[in-house]
Amino acid sequence: MGVTDLIAGIFKPAAQLIDDLHTSTEEKLSAKGHLLDVQAAAMQRVFDYEKELINGQYKVVSAEAKSEHLIVAAWRPITMLTFLILAVGDSLGLLATPLRDEAWTLLQLGLGGYVVGRSGEKIAQVMKK
Repeated sequence: MGVTDLIAGIFKPAAQLIDDLHTSTEEKLSAKGHLLDVQAAAMQRVFDYEKELINGQYKVVSAEAKSEHLIVAAWRPITMLTFLILAVGDSLGLLATPLRDEAWTLLQLGLGGYVVGRSGEKIAQVMKK
């Protein structure tokens, strides 16, 4: 469930209540219009928050990548290569004990964050130009 679905779900009962009111069609449409304005404003605030969050993450990753210190600049790629080795080893049955479900969840989150972060870096560089 995405954020937009969550917000729409919050406002759905109010929209249904407006439909059930015993009033003129014009008043119903006016009330629904106001409700949609509030819903749009709520979604815009969530999107603004997400934008700021992504910008903050971009700044951190960018600063790390530009660092003169090898460990600071390379810890994310090293971590992802370690995860890749563990995933391949687990898939081929090479590990002494299989990875737990939590490890797979961590791997999925890490890979997702790494890919999104790297994509964000590349997009930001293109947009700068």
